[in-house]
Amino acid sequence: MLIPLSSNNKIYIADYLGVIPYELALKQQQMLVQARVEGKIPDAVLLLQHPPVFTTGRFRGEEDIIASVETLAQEGIDVFPSSRGGSVTYHGPGQLVGYPILNLKENGLGVLEYIRKLEEVIIKLLLTFGIQGQRVEKYPGGVWVGEEKICSVGIHVSRYITMHGFALNVNTNLQHFEYINPCGIKVVVITSISKLLGYSVAVEAVIPSLLAAFSETFGLKCERELEKCLNTLGVLSG
Repeated sequence: MLIPLSSNNKIYIADYLGVIPYELALKQQQMLVQARVEGKIPDAVLLLQHPPVFTTGRFRGEEDIIASVETLAQEGIDVFPSSRGGSVTYHGPGQLVGYPILNLKENGLGVLEYIRKLEEVIIKLLLTFGIQGQRVEKYPGGVWVGEEKICSVGIHVSRYITMHGFALNVNTNLQHFEYINPCGIKVVVITSISKLLGYSVAVEAVIPSLLAAFSETFGLKCERELEKCLNTLGVLSG
C-alpha cells in the first residue's frame, strides 16, 4: 500500500537503492512525482548511484561535451537529456545522487530557498568528515571546497513538486569530468570526499550523515519506506 499523508507528522520516505540506470531512475522519479501530486505519498528522497552517464540540461549541455563520440563509447559513458536546469554534468559509480520529491508549497519554500537548503545539506554532511564546504555565488547550484567543486545541484519543479537534485562525489572516477565542461564551467577542478581525505570512502558510508543533515535542514523525519513504495508503484526494477 502507498503511504498516506499525515497532517500530524512531517515525514519523508527515503532509501538507498544501489546502482540504478539513469533512465530507470528517471521513471521512478516521474512515478513518485505523480503519487506526490495525488497525495498518495509524503515527500520522498531517492538515493542511488548511476552507471557512467552525462546528462544535459533542459535548454543546454551538449555543447559542453568536449570528448568525441568514439571516446565516450570507449569509456562506456552514455548521454541522456534531462528536464533539470543547468548544463551538462556527470554521474557515475562512487557518486551519491539524491533525487528529492518534495512539495515546496507544503514546506513553505521557494525555488531558490530550496536550492540553498540542498546545498546546506551537503555542507553539513561534509562537516561530519572534517571537510569545510561552501557556496560560490558566482556559480550557484553546487558546493565547493576551496576552488574545487565537490557537488552539483540541478532541479526541476512542476506543480510545486521537485525532481532531480544533487550529485556528491564520494569516490568518483574524476577523470570522466575531463570530457565535459562541468555545469558549463570551462575552467574548474572537480574533487571528491576520498580525494580530499586521502583514502577511499564508500558511498554507503555517507548516507547516514546525508539523511541526518536532510532531516535537520528541512525539519522532516525520515522513514525508510521508499523501496516498499516503489515496489507498490511497480518501478523498483526495469
